[in-house]
Amino acid sequence: MAAHSDGGHTAIVIGGGLAGMLAVTALLGRVDTITVVERDRYPQEPAFRKGVPQARHLHILLSGGERALEELLPGTAAALTGAGARSLYLPRDLLTRTPTGWQRRFDERRHRTLSVTRPVLDAVVREQALRAAAGSATRVEVLEATEAVGLTGDAGRVTGVRIRPRDGGPGGRAERVLPAALVVDASGRGSRTPQWFTALGRAAPQEETVDAGLAYATRMYRPKDPATAPDAGVNVPGWPQCPRGAAYVPVEDGKWLLTLSGVRGHHPPTDAAEFTAFTATIGDPYVHELLARAEPLSPVHGFRDTCNRRRHYERPGALPEGFLVLGDAGCTFNPVYGQGMSVAALGALALRTALADGGLRPGATAAAQRAVARSVEPAWLAAVGSDRPYASPADTTAGPGERLTTWYLDRLAARAAIDPVVGAAFRDVFCLTAPPARLLAPRIVLRTVFLPRRPGLPGPPAVEGR
Repeated sequence: MAAHSDGGHTAIVIGGGLAGMLAVTALLGRVDTITVVERDRYPQEPAFRKGVPQARHLHILLSGGERALEELLPGTAAALTGAGARSLYLPRDLLTRTPTGWQRRFDERRHRTLSVTRPVLDAVVREQALRAAAGSATRVEVLEATEAVGLTGDAGRVTGVRIRPRDGGPGGRAERVLPAALVVDASGRGSRTPQWFTALGRAAPQEETVDAGLAYATRMYRPKDPATAPDAGVNVPGWPQCPRGAAYVPVEDGKWLLTLSGVRGHHPPTDAAEFTAFTATIGDPYVHELLARAEPLSPVHGFRDTCNRRRHYERPGALPEGFLVLGDAGCTFNPVYGQGMSVAALGALALRTALADGGLRPGATAAAQRAVARSVEPAWLAAVGSDRPYASPADTTAGPGERLTTWYLDRLAARAAIDPVVGAAFRDVFCLTAPPARLLAPRIVLRTVFLPRRPGLPGPPAVEGR
């Protein structure tokens, strides 16, 4: 393994959230020491924290993300279910209202989705990652209440990170430098790497955005009578003719989270009474009817930073030696699609695989970044394709290929609601277990393009297989 400056065989991970802990896991055995720089202090028990602004909203781990997480940290899925995460097998356990009607309730048992609150998920993954670190040859140190304020090095190589404490202490807020052979930015959607690159004399990476102008709001509930609680979650996404949506999904401790969403001009309110009234304006009355049988447990929390943003660090010359980016710091999705955590796990697995041969040899970080980018691509295409109809004129314009893809995916989604063959392929790709090419298999194309476009069910299916 190549060492540089005074960093030795040392790595620094900026951000100690989900992506940061997965980065630590990916680097175990590849470096001698890892220092995690985390802005917050971790709570003693699972709790919402300021550094995860989207934490109060719905979070799911898709089957592709769960498989990657298990490969990185065996036993984590069992630990999550032991902590109360709910298992939802798609499409049996998530009733979905499409623009053409309700999706049939096929019992495939192929794609398990874990539904859990973010504090529980973060706590479980952090515990699993630090336990794995304790059993490895790599020493891991976590600097809590510490912020990264810049990079050291030059335009060609990053050699470390400038840090300072956030809460004073004996040294006040004095800056110091941590040298490293590798720096990983896993700081999330608020990443400051583009500005730090400028300070090093590098150009910021090329950036692509597609913003649907979507906002959402979430409230926690508990069914008044557990015996009459729904036996499945409910998803009513918005569509162009009705750009308001809702997802009502169980989490741990018998609680349910309701997230309402809407694009520009249709943002859900955060006033409690108006929030309830909004549920009557989405594309189906079913969720509104369910709320009559539930009691609220929390205030309404809003969130508006939902732009799809991709920074192309994987392109030739975009990355200095000794540096790479993981998770939302590189590619951020509209959170309403529930892809972010799964993509972080897939990206960390790609990172570990890329560094398995040769360690931090010259060019290794660029190769690893390309591998991370490939793991992001399917989720990016899905999110951008769904949001493009609502995008602002300032966003990157869709070319002929993307417009054709959007038409095809719209027709395929309608067919997937009623067709078990097309539906299985659709879920393979949506759950990130198969590449998008799966949707272009001859059998899928023929059923999508040439079979008649029929409506879904008129109401929520109560019987599996309907």
